[in-house]
Amino acid sequence: MSIDSAAAEELWKQYQAARPDAAAAAPDYTVERFGDSPQLADDLLALVLAGIKRATSSLVADFSAEGTPMPRIGGHWIVCDGAGTPRVVLRTTELRIGAFDSVDESFAHAEGEDERTREAWMREHRRYWQRTNAGWTEADEILFERFSVVFPPEVAD
Repeated sequence: MSIDSAAAEELWKQYQAARPDAAAAAPDYTVERFGDSPQLADDLLALVLAGIKRATSSLVADFSAEGTPMPRIGGHWIVCDGAGTPRVVLRTTELRIGAFDSVDESFAHAEGEDERTREAWMREHRRYWQRTNAGWTEADEILFERFSVVFPPEVAD
């Protein structure tokens, strides 16, 4: 699953022109997609574009395994669709590291997936991390991240 880096750079330049102060305050950005398949990336991005999904979660260990820094508050993330086309710029607004079972109803609702409940969040994330990370256990640290959509203007919060 390749990402169109040139298009991501162009989207970032458009964001910089539209929001120079915000872009200058956190000039580094990552370019990624949600999930582990093109279909899941498209499904989760659709929730973002519809204004439903405003949170995500990751395994803390994945950042070191992939050699990528953890997000920081105010940081930017360009999200691509399943084909690797950049679609939106997100800005991290809240971060928390916690145990799997520390997820609360509010966060599960903000993730916007399934029934938007804690129980559904735990069931589906357990399945996802068991499928994608051999050796994952509920004792592994989770990064709980909330974000806002900042660009393009027609989908921004």
